[in-house]
Amino acid sequence: MSKPRIADVRPVPVELEAGKTYYWCTCGRSKDQPFCDGSHVGSEFEPLAFTPQTDSRQFLCQCKRTEKAPLCDGSHKAIGSEELDAQEGLKTVWYRVADSDDLQDGEVRPAQAGTRALALTRFNGRYAALDNACPHQGGPLAEGSIEPGEGGQCWLRCPWHGWDFDPLTGRSPGSHDDGVAVYPLEEREDGIYVAIRESTVRTRTVTDLMVETMVSWGVTEVFGMVGHSNLGLADAIRLQTEEGSLRYYGIRHEGAASFAASGFAKLTGMPAACLTIAGPGATNLMTGLWDAKVDRAPVLALTGQVQTQVLGPGAFQELDLAAAFAPVAAFSQTVLRDSRHAELMSLACKNARVRRDVAHLIFPDEVQTLPVADEAAAGTPLGRAADPEVLPSADVVAAAAARIARARRPALIVGYGARDAMPAIMRLAENLGAPVLTTFKAKGQVADDHSLAAGVLGRSGTPVASWFMNESDLLVVFGASFSDHTGIEKKKPIIQVDFEPMALGKFHPVELPVLGEIGATATQITAALPTQLAAEDQREGIAQRWRIWRDEKARRRSRDRGHGLNDALLFDVLSGLIPANAVIVVDVGNNTYSFGRYFECRSQRVLMSGYLGSIGFAFPAAMGAWAATRSVPAFAGRKVVSISGDGGFGQYLGEFNTAVKYGMDITHVLLNNSELGKISKEQRGGHWPVWETALSNPNFAEYAVLCGGVGLRVSRADDLEAALTEALAAPGPSLVEVMTDVELV
Repeated sequence: MSKPRIADVRPVPVELEAGKTYYWCTCGRSKDQPFCDGSHVGSEFEPLAFTPQTDSRQFLCQCKRTEKAPLCDGSHKAIGSEELDAQEGLKTVWYRVADSDDLQDGEVRPAQAGTRALALTRFNGRYAALDNACPHQGGPLAEGSIEPGEGGQCWLRCPWHGWDFDPLTGRSPGSHDDGVAVYPLEEREDGIYVAIRESTVRTRTVTDLMVETMVSWGVTEVFGMVGHSNLGLADAIRLQTEEGSLRYYGIRHEGAASFAASGFAKLTGMPAACLTIAGPGATNLMTGLWDAKVDRAPVLALTGQVQTQVLGPGAFQELDLAAAFAPVAAFSQTVLRDSRHAELMSLACKNARVRRDVAHLIFPDEVQTLPVADEAAAGTPLGRAADPEVLPSADVVAAAAARIARARRPALIVGYGARDAMPAIMRLAENLGAPVLTTFKAKGQVADDHSLAAGVLGRSGTPVASWFMNESDLLVVFGASFSDHTGIEKKKPIIQVDFEPMALGKFHPVELPVLGEIGATATQITAALPTQLAAEDQREGIAQRWRIWRDEKARRRSRDRGHGLNDALLFDVLSGLIPANAVIVVDVGNNTYSFGRYFECRSQRVLMSGYLGSIGFAFPAAMGAWAATRSVPAFAGRKVVSISGDGGFGQYLGEFNTAVKYGMDITHVLLNNSELGKISKEQRGGHWPVWETALSNPNFAEYAVLCGGVGLRVSRADDLEAALTEALAAPGPSLVEVMTDVELV
C-alpha cells in the first residue's frame, strides 16, 4: 500500500506534540512522507504548516468537514472512501493501468483509467499518474518527455509548447500555480492501479436536451464523424444510442454522411441527421446536402463550431458556417448559451420535415456541455404540424374530369413526387385503360410487367414510353417537374397535378394546373369521371410495343466485341435476380442510363441523385437505405443493392469499410470499363478529342475482400449469374466487379 497523500479523505492517526510546527507535503524528498522538515518553504514545493495546541493523538485529513484542516477529529475514521464518495454523488474506482515493469525510469506514456486520460510517469523509482492535459492548451503530456533542468531537477515537458511539470507531483516550476492534477496510485502485485473519483450522476446538458428533442421528432439515424469540436454533442448522441433511441454510424468521409442521410430520407420521407466538426468537416457535407435539397429530401445537419470566444479573429478551423450553409439550408441557426434550446431543435426538425428540406444547427464547443435543469422538457411535434392533405376545389376537379373524359388516347405521367400516391393513380389508369409512363426518378413506381406500364420516359428511358407520349392527345401529369432529361412534350394538352404551388406551370403554361395532395386528388378525379368515356383501352398496344422493345434488347444482349460484357446483358440478368421488394440505389453515368433503359422493375424502390446528378451517390446512399431497413418497419428485411461505374465507386470506396464495420447487407454492382464513359461519349458527340477520361483502377473485388467483405470479379458472360447470385445471398457487404465494354451501353 502506498503512503497517504494530501488528497486522501480517510483520516490518518498520528501522535503530535503541542507547540511544534508540522509540515504536510508530498514533495517526494522526505523519508517521513507525508511529513516534511519544511526546509523548502517558499519554493515551488511549499508545504502546508500547522501547529497543534495540545499533546494528543491527532488525525490528518482532507475531508473538508473541519475548520482546522488538515487536522480532523477522526470521527469518520470508520467511514470508507466509497461511502464518502456516495454522499457527494461520486464513486472511487481503481483502474489497472499498467504492468509493474511497463515503464523504465525516466519514462512517460499514456494510460486510460475509465474516461480519464492520464500521463503515467516513472521517476526515481516511483510511479505517478498525472492528468494528461497541459493547462495551457490541453497538450498531451503523455507524448512529452522527462528532461533535465536547472539545479539537477528533471521536468515533464509538454510536447506542444514546452511547459514543465514535476513528473511526480504535477507542480509547475517557480511561482506558477497551474500544475496538473495527480491521482492516487498503488503498486500492487499484479500491476499499477490508479484511483479515479467518478460521478454517479450525469449532469444533463444543452445537447442532451436538444438530442432528446430530435428523437421525439422522429429522428432515428445519425451518420457522422466524431471530432474535437463536437465532443459534447457526440456524447449526447452516444447516450441516446445506448438507450436504444438512436442508431449512429461512423463514416470515413463527411460527404458520405450527408449522402447516407439523403438516401435514408428519400426512401422513408423522414429526416436523418449528419454530424461533423467545424471547418472542413462541415464543408464536406455540402454536396450531399445539395442533393437532398434539390430532391426535396429532409435532412438535419449538426455541425460543431469553435468556441464563441475565439470567433472572428480566425481561429483554427473557424469558418462562418451560418453564411456557408445559408444557400443550402432552409433553416440554419447557431446554438447560444441563452438560446431556447429545445425550441431551436424543434424548429430545425419542423423545417426539415414540413418543407422537405435541409435544416442546420451550429454548436459552439463550450455551449455543448452547459448544464440544463433536470425538469427542462424536450420539444415534441405534437401540435406543430397540420395534416398535409390539401384538396383542390370541386370546380377544378370537375374541369379535370371533364377534360379527361373527352380524351381518346390519354397518357398518365408520374414523377417522383407521386411515389406515395400510386394506388390512386393506378385506379384512374385502370378506369381509362391508359398507359402509365414514369420519369427516370420515378422508375419502379409502377411495375414494368403491369399491363398499363409503358416504362421510363426521356434520356434514360425506353421507346415504349416515348411512343405513347407522342401518340397521346392528353397528358395527365402527377408529381413531375418537366425537366429537360424527362422531355415531356410541352406542346401536348397537359393537366398537371402537384402539391407544390411553384411546380405548377413552372417552365411553361399548362392547360389545367391542379393544386392538391396527389393521391387524394387522383381519387377525386376518378370519382368525378362520367360513365361514358372517349378513351380507348390501350393495353394491347402497350403489350405490342413491349414485344418490339424486348426483341431489340435480346439482340443487344448478344453483342460482344471482346472488350467486356455489354450493359443489356448485365441488366437483363439483374432483372431476374434482384428481389422484387429490394431497394436499388443508382449512381450517375452510362451505367445509370443503361439501368433506366434495360432493367425491368417489379416492385423495387429506386433511389438516385436526381436533379443534382452527383457521381459517387450510390454506395453511401445505399448505407442510408440499409439503415432504414433496420429502423423503419415498412422496409424491414428488404435487400439493398447499389449500382455504379468505377468512377462513382472510386469517390467513396473507403465507405466499404464502414459497411463492413456495421455488417450492412448491401450488394454493390460495379461496372468497370476503366473510363469515365459518359464523358468520353459527350466529348465524341461534341466533336472534342477524348481527353483525360481514362481511369487507373485497382482490382475492386480484391479490395472488397481486403476490407472484410465479399468481392467477386466477372469478365465472362458465363460467370455473371453465379457471381451475382452468390453476392446477393451474402449476409453482409458484397461487391461484384463486372468488366464491361465502354461502347456497348
